[in-house]
Amino acid sequence: MQQLKSTGGKKINSARSKVDPAKLYTLAEAINFLKEQAFTKFDQTLDLVFRLGVDPRHSDQMVRGMVSLPAGTGKNVRVAVFCKEDKIEAVKAAGADIIGSPELLESIKSGKIDFDVCIASPDMMGSIGQVAKILGPKGLMPNPKLGTVTPEVATAVKNAKSGQVEFRVEKAGIIHAGIGKLSFSENDLISNFKTIYDAVQKARPSGAKGIYMKQVFLSSTMGPGLKLDIANLQ
Repeated sequence: MQQLKSTGGKKINSARSKVDPAKLYTLAEAINFLKEQAFTKFDQTLDLVFRLGVDPRHSDQMVRGMVSLPAGTGKNVRVAVFCKEDKIEAVKAAGADIIGSPELLESIKSGKIDFDVCIASPDMMGSIGQVAKILGPKGLMPNPKLGTVTPEVATAVKNAKSGQVEFRVEKAGIIHAGIGKLSFSENDLISNFKTIYDAVQKARPSGAKGIYMKQVFLSSTMGPGLKLDIANLQ
């Protein structure tokens, strides 16, 4: 095990040593660099980091949204649904992993959260209020603005399963977002990138002053971070 860790560490350090810290990479250059430096047996995720000129502590500077990536995420997204019995069959057919009301509530209260997305029909929001303090901090609370509170729960499940991702600004104006797997084609990764980049740009809040998109970085799960040339992304 120690030998494996040592070998992995050497490869990570080797990849990092090849990064030019003064260079601003084009998107294609960054993608190809990370593909060339990949050394793991598992399919790494390609991650984006946006540093925005906002302070999310102010309500008029919050940046949040949902976007469907055209090439999907390459990730198996587990979806939990709160709905009444008349919608259960449609939700099952759409691919929901967990469906329930009392059972799901008790599971969440006990600390078991085995899902990545939570969807609810509007008539279930009163019940979900019981676990809002648990789901909220984890970014899992259903929200009508994100399309996760909707009477069309089956459609919402299909969207979540097919590559719909949420982005939300965190402390220091940072947004983290995955844009697919390293095994995706360059064209698919570029298409996914442009989709979420445009969505973040359009989500610029009214309270944002000065430079909004300050820095953008691209990295893989085990790879180095590369600073992208924002001017080239426009």
